[in-house]
Amino acid sequence: MTLNIRLLFLGVILLFFCPTFGQNVALFNQYNGKFDFTFIGNTMNLGENNITVGCEDILVTSSSATLNLNSNQIIQNAYLYWAGSGSGDFNVQLNSVSITAQRTFSNISISSGLPYFSAFADVTSQIISTGNGTYTLSDLDISQTLINESGYCDNRTNFAGWAMIIIYKGDSLPLNQINIYDGLESIPNAITINLSSLNVIDTTNAQIGFIAWEGDSNLSVNETLSVNGTILSNPPLNPANNAFNGTNSITGSTTLYNMDLDIYNIQNNISVGDTSAQIKLTSGRDVVFINAVVTKLNSQLPDASIVVNSNIQTCGSRKININYTVFNSNCTSALPLGTPIAIYANGQLVGQNQTITNIPINGTENGQLLITIPDGIPNDFTLTIVIDDNGNGNGIVQEILENNNQFSSSISLWFTPSFNILDTKLTCNKGITKGFFNFSDYSTTVLNNPNDTFIGFYETIEDATSASNAINNPTDYTANTTPKEIFIRIENQHCYALTSFLLQTKNCPPTIYNYVSDNNDGANDTFFIDGLRDVFTKFELEIYNRWGKLIWTGNNNSPDWDGFATKGLRIDNSNVPEGTYYYILNLNDDDYPEPFTGWLYYRK
Repeated sequence: MTLNIRLLFLGVILLFFCPTFGQNVALFNQYNGKFDFTFIGNTMNLGENNITVGCEDILVTSSSATLNLNSNQIIQNAYLYWAGSGSGDFNVQLNSVSITAQRTFSNISISSGLPYFSAFADVTSQIISTGNGTYTLSDLDISQTLINESGYCDNRTNFAGWAMIIIYKGDSLPLNQINIYDGLESIPNAITINLSSLNVIDTTNAQIGFIAWEGDSNLSVNETLSVNGTILSNPPLNPANNAFNGTNSITGSTTLYNMDLDIYNIQNNISVGDTSAQIKLTSGRDVVFINAVVTKLNSQLPDASIVVNSNIQTCGSRKININYTVFNSNCTSALPLGTPIAIYANGQLVGQNQTITNIPINGTENGQLLITIPDGIPNDFTLTIVIDDNGNGNGIVQEILENNNQFSSSISLWFTPSFNILDTKLTCNKGITKGFFNFSDYSTTVLNNPNDTFIGFYETIEDATSASNAINNPTDYTANTTPKEIFIRIENQHCYALTSFLLQTKNCPPTIYNYVSDNNDGANDTFFIDGLRDVFTKFELEIYNRWGKLIWTGNNNSPDWDGFATKGLRIDNSNVPEGTYYYILNLNDDDYPEPFTGWLYYRK
């Protein structure tokens, strides 16, 4: 049946036709630069299952292979695959080191309903540490499939083995693009792999390699491998009609029973200037499981990507200074100067720039651009910066990857906190405009946004600006003179705002204590009026006896009345007799146009 077309990252499209249920062979990893690859591995079949009578004794649980790289070939990555008939064993040993599968694959045959499996583990650190030498995979258990009742023996599809893809680098290597595809697909019928977005500049040593399972040398019905319509062969190891025949191209072995580690040269199947290639695998009868495909092409292309390092904003401004880095990583050619850069806010173009140097392989270039966010863009928006974009979504540079060119981040413009306007705080004048105040409630009243933070009250704008010397007693604050301005600082995540309010005093009605006891005991020795002196500085006070005769007058320059008469009849400069007296207090204040009058009692 025809499976869905999958558009792969890096512009690779894989289209599969397969009579089993499995995992599509898809791009796993890509290397661009001075890289190459090789295979090692071994079967655990003691003979070809297609001709061996019975199957109980034809499999072992371990086998070995040797890695022998040159001294100038440096291991980049090592990927281990193991496979077999059955539902799978995903815990094995590699040189006595326990390995657990990091990814697993399965394939169930429609015709038999039997399951087959493959497993993957990244063993790079172990292989780099060990280096060249013999590697033994052990403890692979597929014993449940080795009995006749399992069905695998009857249809001769019992197999087991392991393989390792080694990616290595070296200064003497040409610039190559290495692609690794993996999954678990089955032939017969066909698998077609279409490689696009290529830029072949040299066909020398172009290669394709396979890790395949369950191929039989004695079954060769329409079993072909072709590139760009031409069938490949590597006789006598791999005849044109028997591609999957239990062989190892690296060692030359023809006894790699029921598995294939084959590498073909395809330099005669591609041409300089090719931008695509088609790989097709067929098998008319032999059930073959394709686990991994590796291609190597000499292709020189840049691969631009970009990240934003920082966004520098100013409070209250819609201008942003964008600091970014352009990368040319995992590539095989320099990124040319003049490669355009576009910046978008919620999809609207807000800035453009371009690279100013040829960025070499694995090189970088830093840049910055001051942009202004239009008023129509909300304060919270998505900023997207795209390399190789001329401002209308189109690029001018052919790249290895065409869909890793942008970087997006969420941006919130920085604005100073808003605040509520505060009323003047009023209290009674305690003399010469002195007042006592409680303005602590303004710490919450001032906030217009509950997410903002009140920082403090300050006596000067300089202290508020520097957030220093905050007032520590807003519940009982003394202002010796008024009006006095008090400053407030509030903050949000990035910005602060300053506001202020006034402290003001008012002349409150005085409190008159209408009892005088002239006995020098310190209590009521004089006619005391609280809130009078230094508040109503123009006051005039008159005292009359019970018959309406004026006996005393005073003002802000006179002492309090102490019971002595200074007006009218005086007797030997002595104090007045005990009794009731009458006062008239004129404050001479616009707020109190009428005099205060009343009786007071004097006692000696």
